[in-house]
Amino acid sequence: MAESNFVDYVKIYCRSGKGGRGSTHMRRAKYVPNGGPDGGDGGRGGHIILRGNRNYWTLLHLRYDRHIMAGHGESGSKNCSTGKDGADKVIEVPCGTVVYNAETGEYLCDVTEHGQEVILLKGGRGGQGNNHFKTATRQAPRFAQPGEPMQEMTVIMELKLLADVGLVGFPNAGKSTLLAALSSARPKIANYPFTTMEPNLGIVSYREGKSFVMADIPGIIEGASQGRGLGLRFLRHIERNSLLLFMVPADSDDIRKEYEILLNELKNFNPEMLDKQRVLAITKCDMLDQELMDEIEPTLPENIPHIFISAISGMGISVLKDILWEELNKESNRIGGKIESIAHRAKDLSHLKEELKEEGEDIDIEYIEDAEEIEDLEDFEYEEDWEEEDK
Repeated sequence: MAESNFVDYVKIYCRSGKGGRGSTHMRRAKYVPNGGPDGGDGGRGGHIILRGNRNYWTLLHLRYDRHIMAGHGESGSKNCSTGKDGADKVIEVPCGTVVYNAETGEYLCDVTEHGQEVILLKGGRGGQGNNHFKTATRQAPRFAQPGEPMQEMTVIMELKLLADVGLVGFPNAGKSTLLAALSSARPKIANYPFTTMEPNLGIVSYREGKSFVMADIPGIIEGASQGRGLGLRFLRHIERNSLLLFMVPADSDDIRKEYEILLNELKNFNPEMLDKQRVLAITKCDMLDQELMDEIEPTLPENIPHIFISAISGMGISVLKDILWEELNKESNRIGGKIESIAHRAKDLSHLKEELKEEGEDIDIEYIEDAEEIEDLEDFEYEEDWEEEDK
């Protein structure tokens, strides 16, 4: 089987640059017998920076770039010259990328906007040259500070797709067919469960040039929140959706029960999902007459907008767009004006090894051997250099 181009989970090792050491140079010039110290400061080490980029929608470009390292700062030199800063390393990521510490599970950052930059690891500050340490009683200091050490961390990056409407349903409920009918997206469609093996996004055009984004994820089965089927791997993609469109086929034995099972799986995965706006679509209704729909109506869940549709015949599609747009633009759920308040939780590491294995990732955590852990320049010991540097 060919490897999928949709990658929403990677584990990479990141290392910032260490600061350059300060110089211990003493000024030597003709007719200046006691030139004094003129050692410059070391340069700053390079940062590891994350930058949101709307042109990426997957983490595929990071799958084979597992070691990301910034440049080291250069040492200071004579004439109080500061060393060159180490080159920053910018990691372009799709909007919706969440980063965790792979060792502790600690939430680190969340990149949600195009152009947003987050410093993941700071480069070490450069050490001060001996010029900073001259005093009236110590006019020729022959010591300087080393630069701060680099920072390192193995991180897990998870992509959570940003969409306005997320499609939720059992396998073969017609989610991909609806996405294809409403947008120019062309997901794989077939008459068997789990046809959709990876999320798909589509832009749904509305009236007067307006539009919204719809996300189709692989079907959920009962027990998905405990890891059954493909649900657990992709459920995170609907955490960021403003509205959830539940889809249940008209030929289901119990439409209400299927809806409640789906609702329960979302609750078990993340209870905050139940706070989202919800709409219920009864799919594959092209073979139903009005009498059958009237019989089904009383059995449907209360307090949730519902509609009978058929993506094949186009039945109810226009009205569905109206309902979705109305729900998205409610005061409590306004598109573009809503500031999403996500309570980021630490990552559960109890099943990390199984998760990494499933995603095809190495289970080992990488470190630099004998890396020093010094936080502040004040903690540094001075480095003495009694040998003359280059003049």
